[in-house]
Order: sequence, then C-alpha cells, then structure tokens
Amino acid sequence: MILQMLKGKIHKATVTQAELNYMGSITIDKTLMEASGILENEKVQIVNNNNGARLETYVIPGERDSGIICLNGAAARLVQPGDKIIIICYALMNEEEAKQYKPKVVFVNEDNQINLITNYEYND
Repeated sequence: MILQMLKGKIHKATVTQAELNYMGSITIDKTLMEASGILENEKVQIVNNNNGARLETYVIPGERDSGIICLNGAAARLVQPGDKIIIICYALMNEEEAKQYKPKVVFVNEDNQINLITNYEYND
C-alpha cells in the first residue's frame, strides 16, 4: 500500500505579494524551502487562513532570506498581501517509510523569518 503523507510545511506564512499577470505558481524564499524540504517545481497545497481558500500549485524559489511569499497567476485572486497561509507538501510512501518519516514543520514570524523548525504540530 502507498500512503500520501505530510512531507513538510511552512505554517502561518504571511503573503507578501500577489501577482495576477504571471504564468502561475508560488514564489517562496529559498531559505524557507530548504528548511521545510520543499523543492523547486514541487506541487504544494496552499490553505488561506483568512478566507478558507485552498489551492494547489508548484513552487519557484525566491531570493534567499527575503521573506517572499508571492502567489502568482490565477492563485493571486485567492489571496491578499498580509493573508496568513499554510504551505503544505506531501510525499508518497509505503507503510514502513511512513512509520519512520518525520515531516519538517517550519514556523515563521510576521516577516516570514524562521522561529522554529520541528517535526510535529505545535500550538503557538
């Protein structure tokens, strides 16, 4: 059996930009990508805490340590700068891998700088 499991996430990131006239994707600060284990061109799910919108897109790297979180293309209609979002990526694993794997969960501050990296949910 193959299971779809949480691979990594960036929790409560602040949207810094929304660029409608772009082909599509989400731009994420390269430091945040590396900390969460999210790769360039990887599919991610975006959950908007402000309006409940959920969408899927792919990732392009942004400038390291810039704090950029920019929704591009049609996704820009589902967010506003200042919105809090959760960026989630998943991986397919067999049951044994799933039992051993520890996801990377990155908590950020208002400027999208890392506060905490853990492998479990944390109530902030």
